[in-house]
Amino acid sequence: MSTISNKEIARFLLDAELERKDVVRITSDKVPNLNVEDAYLIQEELVKLKLKEGHSIVGPKMGLTSLAKMKQMNVEEPIYGYIFDNMVVPDGGTISLSDFIHPKVEAEVAFILGKDIEGPSISGAQVLAATEYVCPALEIIDSRYENFNFTLPDVIADNASSSKVVFGNTVRKPEELDLELIGTVLSINGEIKDLGAGAAVLGHPANSVAMLANMLHRKGEKLTAGQVILTGGITGAVHLSYGDYVSAKLDGLGEVHFSVGE
Repeated sequence: MSTISNKEIARFLLDAELERKDVVRITSDKVPNLNVEDAYLIQEELVKLKLKEGHSIVGPKMGLTSLAKMKQMNVEEPIYGYIFDNMVVPDGGTISLSDFIHPKVEAEVAFILGKDIEGPSISGAQVLAATEYVCPALEIIDSRYENFNFTLPDVIADNASSSKVVFGNTVRKPEELDLELIGTVLSINGEIKDLGAGAAVLGHPANSVAMLANMLHRKGEKLTAGQVILTGGITGAVHLSYGDYVSAKLDGLGEVHFSVGE
């Protein structure tokens, strides 16, 4: 059995993020028998390190929210991580390619909570009732592992590949939209890269938030008013390159965009 501590592994992954260097997945040598439960314990240590450095949590994010992807990975629920204040890029802003290892972007709907949500047995309807606003978002993911090569526990420990996020300036009440059918177009340099609808996220983006609340309940935590929650990719994740202009248009929620600099 490995004698390396969860905190040491978290430090290892955080250093890889800060130094923008890819590393071999931790299940290949450091913790070959790592399971999902222990991976979340490593993630908790990683979160503590970021908080100790003075960063604050904007809200959680969901990953692996495509039913097809879940089936492919042979899992019954998505994964989650956390977005911090230093990860937020203004709408229309520019990111530096040198800040990443191998970034990809996907379009999402973000939920802004008006009330606390605490599991168990939370439903999508309860989530919608507790949601103050929704807005469009572009999430930039960036695994710290070589060639995006990882197992499920690896990516959980690595804070679900969290990196940067751009929130759109348009906010709407959730009851004003049919989030299940909301059409989404992800474009790079004016070329459509992927299309999707809200149903791609667990049948409805609110279901993603509900599942998150129920997952957090297992460790005595809840979603709180004011948190901004990324519900998972409506589109697939597309690789980014220097000079890219990235935009996503979501029906009823307008456009969110950013550019990629050096």
